[in-house]
Amino acid sequence: MSDIEKVKQLRQSTGAGFKDCNSALKESNGDLDKAVEILRIKGIAKASKKMSRDAKEGVIAISGDENKTSLIEVNCETDFVAKNDDFINFVKELSEINNNCSSVLEKLNKYKMDNGKTVEDTLVDLIAKIGEKITIGNSKTVENPNSLNFVYQHSIIKDNVSKLGVVVSLETNEKNDVINLFGKQLSMHIAASNPIALNSNEISKDVIEKEEKLILEELKNSGKPEEITKKISLGKISKFKEDNSLMTQDWVMEPKKKVKDIMTELKIPDLKIKEFTRIKIGD
Repeated sequence: MSDIEKVKQLRQSTGAGFKDCNSALKESNGDLDKAVEILRIKGIAKASKKMSRDAKEGVIAISGDENKTSLIEVNCETDFVAKNDDFINFVKELSEINNNCSSVLEKLNKYKMDNGKTVEDTLVDLIAKIGEKITIGNSKTVENPNSLNFVYQHSIIKDNVSKLGVVVSLETNEKNDVINLFGKQLSMHIAASNPIALNSNEISKDVIEKEEKLILEELKNSGKPEEITKKISLGKISKFKEDNSLMTQDWVMEPKKKVKDIMTELKIPDLKIKEFTRIKIGD
């Protein structure tokens, strides 16, 4: 059997990557059984096999300050592991690293953790130890000039680790209790209302087209004339845009008013919502 064929067989039996299999074969002088043992000892085979499974549970961690704030999602297979101390400690340190790396995954994976190993190597070890698939999911860093970031976390597990995280960036020259209260309430509103975009014209074309198809399918068997269904469709799309754009959503604390109305009432001329991010486990 050629070296290439051995590597292929080893990859198939362990699920490990080409580089790891090649190294293990060199270390075992071409002995396949010994190569499997080497990979298992290193935790690579065990970890790699689990990567084909689903990881739909997990946590969100937020790190940083009011000027630069980062969220990161780390997924696992069960809620039990999501509350495991080893898992939580890894996530908390990873969250700080993510803020340092500005959510650049390539930098994050190569960053050395407190144990002296890189993030990607520590992750392999953790998978082998815990026995579940663990993956790094969505991440985002929010940093805007002349802006303040506000955060909200829901279903907190421990410290800065939760099931849902929100960061919203407000551009303003003012720093006072009014801004602080609005920022806190706005982040809670975003958590509850889950807007797609800041304004309706920023909702992606794909999302709108998908919604239009669903509406037309819904109206297809209504028995109404085509002209009527077109008007109904336009009205439904307009309502969809309004309900899913932050500025035109009903304010959670006072539903008779829109978010834009609340901002007008604050009477802070330079106040703008620069951006927001919402990450929830399971979405």
